[in-house]
Amino acid sequence: MKKWIGFLVVVLLLAACGNSDDNSSEQNDGEENLKEVTVVLDWTPNTNHTGLYVAQDQGYFAEEGLDVEIILPGEAGADQLVASGQAEFGVSAQETLTQARVQDIPIVSIAAVIQHNTSGFASPVDKEITSPQDYEGKTYGGWGDPIEEAVISSLMKQEGADAEKVDIVNIGEADFFTAVKRDVDFTWIYYAWTGIEAELRGEELNMQYLTDYSDQLDYYTPVLTTNEELIAENPDIVRAFVAATSKGYEYTMDHPEEAADVLIEAVPDLDSELVKASQQWLSPKYQDDASQWGIQDQTIWENYAQWMNENGLLEGDLEAEKAFTNEFLPKGE
Repeated sequence: MKKWIGFLVVVLLLAACGNSDDNSSEQNDGEENLKEVTVVLDWTPNTNHTGLYVAQDQGYFAEEGLDVEIILPGEAGADQLVASGQAEFGVSAQETLTQARVQDIPIVSIAAVIQHNTSGFASPVDKEITSPQDYEGKTYGGWGDPIEEAVISSLMKQEGADAEKVDIVNIGEADFFTAVKRDVDFTWIYYAWTGIEAELRGEELNMQYLTDYSDQLDYYTPVLTTNEELIAENPDIVRAFVAATSKGYEYTMDHPEEAADVLIEAVPDLDSELVKASQQWLSPKYQDDASQWGIQDQTIWENYAQWMNENGLLEGDLEAEKAFTNEFLPKGE
């Protein structure tokens, strides 16, 4: 796990650089004496993040005494910024947080943004890929993470197919629609964004959702995170952030059209038609069959960590009870 050794170095450097700024947010409190905090996204703004923008727009953060700045991850990445204390909160995913925790990176998941994994392998219908068995002889385009090869192999093994017959290439951040027409046959997408975009384009896809093949791959992605130090020293800030964010996602679930408008207004470069269609598809899935938005199950964390270990993706055992918490979610009526 060379990247996690590098991760530790980045965390230590960022923490060292940030020590002189510990009191900056307190010194810059506005007239309403709001506590300034930062939440860093995992990617460019999309409907995974709508609840955050709604909480900001509707004044939910302010009601909880917070002045929240939503920022993009940049080169450092959300996990590094949160772990080092350069950002109080972030957006991540169970797979990366699991790897981080095993390497003693002090980040904690405080809410599941979406209750079930909505990702999977997608391809244009003319590629004739209708099951993992059809990956044989095809080219997969990804971003170079060992998890990708492990998931492909796991799904193909269930179908009695040979993963050695898949050509895996790194396409980085290349556009899905360009890549599948030029370089690759299939790739890994979140249906709520790329799948909905395909629908709007009139381009039919074949989709193999991970959850159709393994309960262990029904992990939380994305999640909201903070670091252990903030939980220990300022739990009220964490509780306030989660309370406001929960209201933001509840509003988004109940008012997808209005919530989409909030995201479009906040990020005008986004395709408004895509945002609205994506929001309609995704809003029911934030909470889905859970008792409340954001809640996490320890079994989900344990099962996915077991799968990662079985596939050689971890260098140790995950203490699942330390990787996440439901402590800060609003209590039921």
